[in-house]
Amino acid sequence: MAEPVRVRRLTDGEGQTLQRIVRRGKHGSIRVRRALIIMASASGTTVAAIARLVQADQDTVRDVIHAFNQRGLACLDPRWAGGRPRLISAEDEAFLVKTATTRPEKLGRPFTHWSLRKLTTYLADNPARVVVVGRERLRQLLRQHKVSFQRTRTWKESTDPEREAKLDRIEQVTTQHPDRCFAFDQFGPLSIRPCHGSSWAGEKHPDRLPATYHRTHGIRYFHGCYSLGDDQLWGITRRRKGADHTLAALKSIRAARPDGQLYVIVDNLSANTTPAIRSWAERNQVELCLTPTSASWANPIEAQFGPVRAFVLGGSNHPNHTVLARKLQGYLRWRNANARHPDVLAAQRRERARVRSERQRRWGRRTTRSVSIKPGERMWSAH
Repeated sequence: MAEPVRVRRLTDGEGQTLQRIVRRGKHGSIRVRRALIIMASASGTTVAAIARLVQADQDTVRDVIHAFNQRGLACLDPRWAGGRPRLISAEDEAFLVKTATTRPEKLGRPFTHWSLRKLTTYLADNPARVVVVGRERLRQLLRQHKVSFQRTRTWKESTDPEREAKLDRIEQVTTQHPDRCFAFDQFGPLSIRPCHGSSWAGEKHPDRLPATYHRTHGIRYFHGCYSLGDDQLWGITRRRKGADHTLAALKSIRAARPDGQLYVIVDNLSANTTPAIRSWAERNQVELCLTPTSASWANPIEAQFGPVRAFVLGGSNHPNHTVLARKLQGYLRWRNANARHPDVLAAQRRERARVRSERQRRWGRRTTRSVSIKPGERMWSAH
């Protein structure tokens, strides 16, 4: 007579692990059922009784017991094989991703971008490699390879043959002569309409603007001048861009610093480089440092226009250009009155960096070392 099937003697660690799974595991899960079979068998329960306990076939109970005797607790997590074999190989996935990121026109299809339906049709019938895949699985594979459906973007690269020389000159004057370096540019067009922005408000109760977008007041341009040395910004609103307005701005710069050589950074707009402006600049010791074509970002005043747009135009609903011009001048007065000298800003940055270094802290990160608390002090949790 054959001996009854029974698990080997459990170790203390195995018994404690099985007991924890049975008590705390999710009822009905595979791990709990297998742990029950092993514990019951270890305690001497027969296979027939165990089968009735877990509502399983006796052969299943015997298989679990044999698996535990061979592999130990690893049998609690069976690695079942089966199911339909994989139909798409790694090479197929690479071809799929490459096709999705290629413009259809290059592959002989008369459209500008792929849809899932068009892409699955092409993959199933193409001369290079046939890949049969459903639309949902195709979407999942593209997501796994970090390929998503996005809006196109534009870009522009400077074709100026003197690009490097102009950038070198701007870098030189801003580094060596910051107290005699100025910047000029036109900001606009500025129109009279509700302009979206951001502001503090109660949750789900944002500040609202009227849905009126009729541009019946025409446009204006803000002609701005910026002094790098003392961080001052000033300007005036004009109806148009013109050489006469540019010359007036340059004269205001010359009046702000009446002595010595000056350097004014401007872009390549034709109104900024007329013969009259060039001759005036030569007579008044003003060097025009031109930014490269399609590289207006090299003008230092461009960064100053960002706060103007955010704090004067953002979230606004000005009734006319007179009010808009008054708001602009009010912001400029506040900005210049609260401007700090670049040396002061640099010293403050160095001091903040020193304090963070002593505390072993970085921006956006918590303290990496423990902080000693003196008797009588309270430590507030960072959470």
